[in-house]
Amino acid sequence: MGEDAERVKREALGIPDQRKHQGRAAKSLASRAKERGTQQRAYRYRFYPSDGQAQQLVKTFGACRWVYNEGLALRSNAWRDHRVSVGFAETSRALTGWRQADATSWLQAVSSTVLQQSLRHLDAAFTRFFKGVAKYPKPKRRHRSRDSATYVRTGFRWHEDPERPGTGLISLAKQTEPLDVRWSRPLPAGVLPVKLTVTRDRAGRFFLHVLVEERIAPLPAAFMPGSTALRAVGLDLGLAALVTLDDGSTVDHPRLLKKYEKKLARLQKELHRKRKGSSNRGKVREKIAKLYAMISDIRKDGLDQLTTRLVRENQVLVVEDLAVANLMRSPVGAGRRLKAKLNRSIADAAWGELLRMLRYKCEWYGRTLVIVDRFFPSTRRCSSCHAKGDRLDMSIRYWTCRECRTAHDRDVNAAVNLREEGLRLYRLVALALPPGRATPTVIRASELPECGVAG
Repeated sequence: MGEDAERVKREALGIPDQRKHQGRAAKSLASRAKERGTQQRAYRYRFYPSDGQAQQLVKTFGACRWVYNEGLALRSNAWRDHRVSVGFAETSRALTGWRQADATSWLQAVSSTVLQQSLRHLDAAFTRFFKGVAKYPKPKRRHRSRDSATYVRTGFRWHEDPERPGTGLISLAKQTEPLDVRWSRPLPAGVLPVKLTVTRDRAGRFFLHVLVEERIAPLPAAFMPGSTALRAVGLDLGLAALVTLDDGSTVDHPRLLKKYEKKLARLQKELHRKRKGSSNRGKVREKIAKLYAMISDIRKDGLDQLTTRLVRENQVLVVEDLAVANLMRSPVGAGRRLKAKLNRSIADAAWGELLRMLRYKCEWYGRTLVIVDRFFPSTRRCSSCHAKGDRLDMSIRYWTCRECRTAHDRDVNAAVNLREEGLRLYRLVALALPPGRATPTVIRASELPECGVAG
C-alpha cells in the first residue's frame, strides 16, 4: 500500500506516474447525471461506410479488443504476482505508454477516447464481478466477441439538418468524411447525442447506436371498460405458445430455428466440406451469418411489436420470475438429447429478451411490471377455488380441480393466477407508499420483504 504500491506499479508493471496535472490546482469534475425527467434511449441505424472508413473501423475494433485484453492482463497479473490493485486510472496511464511505445505505435491511428472507453468497459466488468452479479472478465476473441467501438462527445461531430430535424451528418474521430447513415426514423429534434457505438455483426453489416436523453411522455392510464379498475394482464411464457394471456388468447411461438433448420444444416455441411482458410469457406460462412442475422431480426421485430402492444393496452403487466440461465443448463446424463432440444427451443423463444423489453418499456411509458416469485404455484393452483393440486408433468396440458371440478387449460390457468397475484402485490405496494409517491415501474415479489411490505 502507499509508496510501496506506487513503486511496484512504476517499476514492475510499467505504469507511469501521474505527472500531467501535478502542477495544477484541483477542480471538481462536472456532473454527467442525466437531467430530471429524461430517459436514456438508444436509436439504431444502419450505415454503409466507404472502403477507407471500413478499413479504419476494422482497425478501431481490433485496437479496442487489444486494449481490453491488455488491460485485463495488467490488472490480473498485478494482483496475482504483487497483490496490487490496479484500477481505471492506472490502466489509462498505461494506455499512454502503449501508444508511445514503438512496438504498439499503431494504436495512434485510433482515437484515444475510444480506447479509454474500452478500458471503462473493462472496469465496469470488474465492478459487476466484485458485486457478485457476473463472472470474472474473460479476454475478447477476434471471431467470438462482437466488434464494437464507443465514441463519447469528444470523439464525434454532429451537425443537425435544419430542414429535417433529427437527422444530419455524423463524423467520427480519425475520419474526414461523414457516415452514410440510413435515417429510418429521426432522433429527437435539437438533442445532442450523449455517445455513439459503432458495431459490426457477423454478416458484415455496420450499425450505429445513438444514445440520447429525451423526455418520453407517459401513456394515459389504462382502465377497464366502464370502470375505474386498472387494466391488468397476466402473461404465462411457454413453448407450446410463446405467450398465453389470462383471457385465453395466445401468441404463437414463431419457431424460427425449426423453420430454417434444413437450410442451416445444408449450409453447415457445405461449410465443413470446404478447406480451412479458403475463400469458398469464407463465402459459406458469410451465408450462414446472414441467415442467422435474418432470423435474429425477425425474432426481435416480433417481440418488439408484441411488447409494445401489451404495454399500450394494459396498466399492470404480471409475469413470472424465470431463471432462464438455470433452465438452459448444459445437458448431462441419459436424457441429454431431449434436454438439448429443450434448450434450443428456449433460446429460440428468447424469453429473456421479451422480459427485458417489457421492463424498459414499462419504465418509459408509466406502466408497472410485477414479477411474481418463481416458486408461486401458478400452474397447479385452481384459479376458481384457489385449491392447490399435485405437481403436473410437462405433458399434461389440461387438468380438473379435485375440489370444485373445474376444468383448466394449463397455461390459461397459470396466466389467471399470475394476474391475481400480481394485482395483490400491486395493491400492497401502492398502499404502503407515502401520499403523492408514484407506484414503481417494477415490483419484484422477492424484494418486497426488504421494503417492509408483508405478503
